[in-house]
Amino acid sequence: MLTRADNYDQVYKDMVWNIPDHYNMGVDVCDRIAASTPDKIALIYEDPTGDVSRYSFADIRNLSNKFANLLVAKGLKRLDRFAIILPQSPETAIAHVAAWKAGIISIPMFTLFGEEALLFRLKDSGARALITDRENLPKIDAIRDQLPALELVIIIDSDSATQSAPAHTLHLWTSIENASDTFSPVDTRADDPGLIIYTSGTTGNPKGALHAHRVLLGHQPGVELPHEFLPQHGDLMWTPADWAWIGGLMNILMSSWHHGIPVLAHRARKYDPERALSLMARHNVRNIFMPPTALNLMRSVDRPRERFGVNLRTLTSGGEPMGEELLSWCKQNFGVTPNEYYGQTECNLIVSNCAAIMKVHPGSMGKPVPGHRVEIIDGHGNIMPRGETGDIAVHSPDPVMMHEYWQNPEATGEKFRGDWLLTGDLGHKGEDNYLWFKGRADDVISSAGYRIGPSEIEDCLRKHPAVSLAAAIGVPDPVRTERIKVFIILKKGHQESSELAEKITKHVATKLSAHEAPKEIEFVDTLPMTATGKIKRKDLRDSEKAKDIGNPA
Repeated sequence: MLTRADNYDQVYKDMVWNIPDHYNMGVDVCDRIAASTPDKIALIYEDPTGDVSRYSFADIRNLSNKFANLLVAKGLKRLDRFAIILPQSPETAIAHVAAWKAGIISIPMFTLFGEEALLFRLKDSGARALITDRENLPKIDAIRDQLPALELVIIIDSDSATQSAPAHTLHLWTSIENASDTFSPVDTRADDPGLIIYTSGTTGNPKGALHAHRVLLGHQPGVELPHEFLPQHGDLMWTPADWAWIGGLMNILMSSWHHGIPVLAHRARKYDPERALSLMARHNVRNIFMPPTALNLMRSVDRPRERFGVNLRTLTSGGEPMGEELLSWCKQNFGVTPNEYYGQTECNLIVSNCAAIMKVHPGSMGKPVPGHRVEIIDGHGNIMPRGETGDIAVHSPDPVMMHEYWQNPEATGEKFRGDWLLTGDLGHKGEDNYLWFKGRADDVISSAGYRIGPSEIEDCLRKHPAVSLAAAIGVPDPVRTERIKVFIILKKGHQESSELAEKITKHVATKLSAHEAPKEIEFVDTLPMTATGKIKRKDLRDSEKAKDIGNPA
């Protein structure tokens, strides 16, 4: 745990890693706490019908032991891969813990993935087993003959009429009903592989980031800092982000359990800001992670704290810069200062804000989390002067850093520049050591000699009263190399027109500068997004290229 002090520099200085040689994530997140406080609530689950069930840490220990016994009995061995294709649910959490206890590598996968996305990940990982639900089972059945390594399929629910699973699958609860609730966990080393999380695949095929058991310990400073020295009395965590992603699984679920903090599990089929607020109030959620997109949608709700009775202690956000307007709205409407943090699947939670001990600058991702060394480097791996834009990089070794991309040494090699892991993002460091995100390295717009990050433009656009969401890209231009094109979703009550486009352009030119003003505006109804709420600018660029090919000059 971080040692609390009244200033960031002291907290950073006092941080010392203590990673044991032997460590198992599954034991850490439930057995350790169940041994001392077995009845302490670990999970509160509200299902889609509104029914609520509660699980203690002893329940999670016993159920994960039963599940681990099942996996071993069915022939799974240490370092085998086990895919988990489920939403936020007790079974999702129990499956990960059981796999880790058995020394098996778990692989979270998003339930909204289609057949091709699932096929690539299951085939690439060589998964021997998976767990899913009846709703997603048809996708597995459709591709199963292309997955020679897949030997075992488990489903968590069954047909209500027969209460049985299909002949070629196992039903989880029936299968573990008589299993022993004692299990001797594998004595894993901290550096042993425990988790593969596939990148979102915004460029090229997804890559499996292979993490060791130590990754959970590596997360802790980056969770404790933005949540202002977690744990505190009464803390209870929730996020609308799916547990298939590192932000939901490790930042919220497993890191909370590491600290003995209960977690709310609920995954709505569609994000509704009013329902989210009602859920948070109903369960007295004190700590949340909300992507900026979710927070932006919440801005449509009038007086959320007063109307719903939400009482937050900490609010964290990440994935895209929040911007000044959204940050101010959150402070005004929730009574807390949002703490943005930064990381990625390969090396998560490495930069953060903490309003309790440092000033929060709108648009800045904060400062390096204690225990991590984060710098801006040039193409030769040299640290760049403050104020200059370069690659955001993390120095290795680092306990939160991936081992490698699964069976992809070429991509792994490209991820590093000497001892620095490249995040793939560009940024700069200010005189006060705050880090500022400029954009993905492949998202940067080069126009008339300027290197322009799209995030700043998008933040400015969102401040216009007619704009709900916006995305900026560079498109080829014979004079400027690239010109700025923006795609805009309008707020209700506003209609697209050339006059409105002109006003929006002037707004950016006035608020930012003329060279950052869009030269082209397209009003759209939707934007391509990753499952974690990030705009897929590459899809927009690819769409523009396709138009050029279809309409040659």
